[in-house]
Amino acid sequence: MLRINNLSKRYGDHLVFQGLTHTFAPGCVAFCEEESTGKSCLLEILAGVIAPDTGEIWVGGHSLAAEPRQAKARIAYVPENCLIFPELTGRELLERIALDKHTSLDEEVLALAYRLGLEPHLDKRFEQMSTGTRRKVFLTAAALGEPSVVIADGPSDGLDKQARAALADQFRVWSRDRIVLFASHDPELVRACGAVVMRVAQLGC
Repeated sequence: MLRINNLSKRYGDHLVFQGLTHTFAPGCVAFCEEESTGKSCLLEILAGVIAPDTGEIWVGGHSLAAEPRQAKARIAYVPENCLIFPELTGRELLERIALDKHTSLDEEVLALAYRLGLEPHLDKRFEQMSTGTRRKVFLTAAALGEPSVVIADGPSDGLDKQARAALADQFRVWSRDRIVLFASHDPELVRACGAVVMRVAQLGC
């Protein structure tokens, strides 16, 4: 469902990574390395937020470069910075993403929001929310449509105990038939969702 071939990225004289080639199968993969190893950069590239210098990415058989609309329709992305739309409410963002994915904000999605403890905050603007609450909105948005790849950067950052448990449960459910890739320094989340720990450099082997 997700295949990368010869991915490379450089910023000026700094080579972030080179020659990453890998095929991901359904399951949870966690990148738990220290900073400056390229994990956040890799996740942004896989989500189509930034472009690699070289290489190709296929999602569900669609090239992210040649068929971005079809490929991105199969991707859900939870960014590290969740204050992207400060003026929107949580509900408005979910409705916007649902519209983009040609789906609706149904009871199943709202049930995840409630398990994460988001119900009292859905009609607040992002600029009024805590970091953890903003992240809960994007985690809920990952349930919209039928993504085959869920990508999350620091998904448990700022979450309370209840939300962390709900997140681990949801990652386990998704990983049965989807690919869940996340960067985290949260060993409890990694253990709870049964993630395989990988290093970015391993993808070049």
